[in-house]
Amino acid sequence: MADPTSAAEAVATSTAINAEAAATAPAEPAHPKVKVRKHKQRSCNEKDAKGKLCAGHLKRWYDYPKELAALVGPEEEIYRCEFCKTLYRPDPEQLSNSFTLRY
Repeated sequence: MADPTSAAEAVATSTAINAEAAATAPAEPAHPKVKVRKHKQRSCNEKDAKGKLCAGHLKRWYDYPKELAALVGPEEEIYRCEFCKTLYRPDPEQLSNSFTLRY
């Protein structure tokens, strides 16, 4: 029969090894949250875990990464919250704010 102290030490050692491996493993890039921007919406309406409203200013994001372009589409009109970095697409039923012609 195994000694209870050695079993506890073995469990503690394996837990420490797993925690160290998780800390050194490369993190997967999380996809940002993408929402639809309401008509004339200027501030973020995302709530945190406590239910507090972010209310960050939505700014037009021109130079977004190529990984994001694969997710939302190339040369798409995207807005990003300055605090929580939530992405907003324009409402598809509204006219574009940029007034650019697409061919």
